[in-house]
Amino acid sequence: MGKTELAKALADYLFDDEKALVRIDMSEYGEKFAVSRLIGAPPGYVGYEQGGQLTEAVRRRPYSVILLDEVEKAHPEVFDLLLQVLDDGRLTDGQGRTVDFRNTIVVLTSNLGSQFLVDEGLSWPDKVTAVNAEVRRAFKPEFVNRLDDIVVFSTLSSEDLGQIVEITVDRLSTRLSERRLDLAVTPAARLWLADKGFDSLYGARPLRRLMQKEIDDRLAKALLSGEIHDGDTVRVDLASDASGLTVQPFSVE
Repeated sequence: MGKTELAKALADYLFDDEKALVRIDMSEYGEKFAVSRLIGAPPGYVGYEQGGQLTEAVRRRPYSVILLDEVEKAHPEVFDLLLQVLDDGRLTDGQGRTVDFRNTIVVLTSNLGSQFLVDEGLSWPDKVTAVNAEVRRAFKPEFVNRLDDIVVFSTLSSEDLGQIVEITVDRLSTRLSERRLDLAVTPAARLWLADKGFDSLYGARPLRRLMQKEIDDRLAKALLSGEIHDGDTVRVDLASDASGLTVQPFSVE
């Protein structure tokens, strides 16, 4: 869990900019014709001047992290295309231009073998072995052999979730400080976010939507209604019935 966030952090660390991340959802490339969307249609076809979603992104930003999310859902011909990138570090787009990938880092994520990671009857080495075997069954040997490494992520622990909540709250606090708003989130609210923001299948991804609903949206309404003003301290707490969060102003004495 945390594969996508790792790619974001990698882009920020290497290129000092999260925008250096090029994310492509490979579940949208499950059809044969999807190859042309990655490299662009050839001249004479509709939309050829727009370029490919992959090649054009790298052509415009050659120093970047390429995140191919849920790569196992892509059409087999897409993998034949990716072999060129992983082998030669270049790719020819639909207009015949060679796009240089040598200054990029390609990260492929997959949920293959995730059922083994939640199997409490398996030791960690056995889980890793089972996941790697699943990956090698799903992809051609020539494709797997071009990968520098296969990294297996463990499921998130309660401590991990707590840290993710802390990071997410800190980011929100930084954003609010631009409006001279201080944020105070109670321990009870943090625990509730960690519990409700986790999904066994999607990891901590629901946390962002949960915080948007429970904190951002409530805060926006309070600002619009005049209940909260610039310069206030915003207190986020667990509701009395534990069904959600409350967002209210309070003065610090």
